[in-house]
Amino acid sequence: MALALEEARAAAERGETPVGAVILDPATGEVIARAGNGPIAAHDPTAHAEIAAMRLAAARLENYRLTDLTLVVTLEPCAMCAGAISHARIGRVVWGADDPKGGAVIHGPKFFAQPTCHWRPETTGGVMAQESADLLRGFFRARRAKKAGKDGAT
Repeated sequence: MALALEEARAAAERGETPVGAVILDPATGEVIARAGNGPIAAHDPTAHAEIAAMRLAAARLENYRLTDLTLVVTLEPCAMCAGAISHARIGRVVWGADDPKGGAVIHGPKFFAQPTCHWRPETTGGVMAQESADLLRGFFRARRAKKAGKDGAT
């Protein structure tokens, strides 16, 4: 999770929502791919950290199936990312902060619990949750303050 948090901090420095993801091989401990959120810079609404990391891992392994790999992400995956995780056959998903508003693993549609979900990874939430949540809260607090400062100056 520490590596995913590094990616989240780097995303925040780029002005992206601070979410980071790492894909690793639990058998060897090798980091296969790592990425941070990038929808703004990429002009791509699908450029979430999880999707970016899965794309990098699939390219590196020359296989779109990422079976038995672990995805570590700082925020509970959304429905789009949960769908991609299922299609990639990720073996395990570990996340930091829960996302009651946009999450889709234990919140919202509970994607992996749906009967139409064809692949269900093992899931673990709450790993370094406070650090992940604090990073997100701080990022959005700073954005609101900056916006309020601009609004107050005009």
